[in-house]
Amino acid sequence: MAHDTHEPPQPSDTYVQSFARGLAVIRAFGPQRPQMTLSEVAAACGLTRAGARRILLTLASLGYVSVDGRQFALTPRILELGYSYLSATPLWDLALPYMEEVAEATRESCSVSVLDGTDVVYILRLSSHRVMSINLSVGSRLPAWVTSMGRVLLAGLPPAEQDRVLDASDIRALTPHTVTDRAVIRRILGQVRADGYACVVQELEPGLQSVAVPIQDRAGRVIGAMNVSSHASRYSRQAMVQAFLPVLRRAAGHINQALLSR
Repeated sequence: MAHDTHEPPQPSDTYVQSFARGLAVIRAFGPQRPQMTLSEVAAACGLTRAGARRILLTLASLGYVSVDGRQFALTPRILELGYSYLSATPLWDLALPYMEEVAEATRESCSVSVLDGTDVVYILRLSSHRVMSINLSVGSRLPAWVTSMGRVLLAGLPPAEQDRVLDASDIRALTPHTVTDRAVIRRILGQVRADGYACVVQELEPGLQSVAVPIQDRAGRVIGAMNVSSHASRYSRQAMVQAFLPVLRRAAGHINQALLSR
């Protein structure tokens, strides 16, 4: 997954460095680091121990961090930050009932994501069974260039913005099937735009395949994508598209119509 290689902004009247450092501390926690000591937080964020201590104690006083001896951890209250985004996103409440219909009709996992930088971020997911080696849930991120939802979202961008995202992406072979030639990827995105859907077979992970369609706002802009994913052993590419695409398009049409009335 690509990371921003630019230097962080310098403190100014439009950039509060202490706030940015606080967010960096929050992001430092995760599956590999559910708990950390003060020194570990400082090292993970490039902070002094004194700076990390001030931020951690501030977060603790606000209820976002717990302290157990020398160990610091995030509390469930941190979910408020993510929920603020989800509750303000029309897709979150409009898409769910139609996703449930898709999952029931296909008996496969159904997800909705949005584009954030070079990644897709899952904002809704109904999992029938696990088809990936990683466990995907709301908030999970995957590289856009190699996923079906990501290609739908990239195909909806203006050419200059699409090029910017691809140039910033860490494009490399993830499986023997991964397309890594940028010119070929751009041609694929052009076809996705023309076809109105994307299909990715074993490019992200061996055995994983998915088909995705766009979700559009009232101006016709692609604001999200919805997919169905399955294991390649259960469907050929053609059979997967034939089975899933009509169901996805029908659900996306309902969501698009619901967005018009918001």
